[in-house]
Amino acid sequence: MKYLITVSLFIMIILAGCSGDKVKPSINPTLNDGEIPTQESWDSVVFFSDSGKTKAVMHAGHMRVYEKSMETLLDQNMKVEFYNEEGERTSTLTAKRGKVNDETKDLFAYDSVVVVSDSGTVIKTDELMFRNKDKKILSDKFVTITSPKETIKGYGFESDQALRNYVIFNVTYTARTDSTK
Repeated sequence: MKYLITVSLFIMIILAGCSGDKVKPSINPTLNDGEIPTQESWDSVVFFSDSGKTKAVMHAGHMRVYEKSMETLLDQNMKVEFYNEEGERTSTLTAKRGKVNDETKDLFAYDSVVVVSDSGTVIKTDELMFRNKDKKILSDKFVTITSPKETIKGYGFESDQALRNYVIFNVTYTARTDSTK
């Protein structure tokens, strides 16, 4: 008898769970699928290479890839280390956030941007761009460049990625540093 009651109860529970009502998930009609990243990762490290040689290594706290717009958004502090043809690191760029144009491979850095060369030159600005086709670092914003020989401030600059050859287009301040001290 006990067995019959248990089996009957079990069958009633199963039948009660098999009702004809289907549960439909709620869908947010305001969500645009173009706004959803095709890939997303945290604490990412991406290597850029050409012919087996490392050209750059990018670190990002949060990375989102958008295939339709062909861009990758970087935030939660990003860092990019640039390398020369011999595989030696030439400079390191840090910023709070950035963006990569996935078609041209141009990098845009925003908010507290600092570029430090291994020769001791430091660039500080709010925004800059690394143009991949000619390996140039550019900005039209206010920049401060400090090297072992001088400090220059102004608006707009262009430099090679090693920060050896740079130009500020509208200089507002310049000072020589005595490197013998």
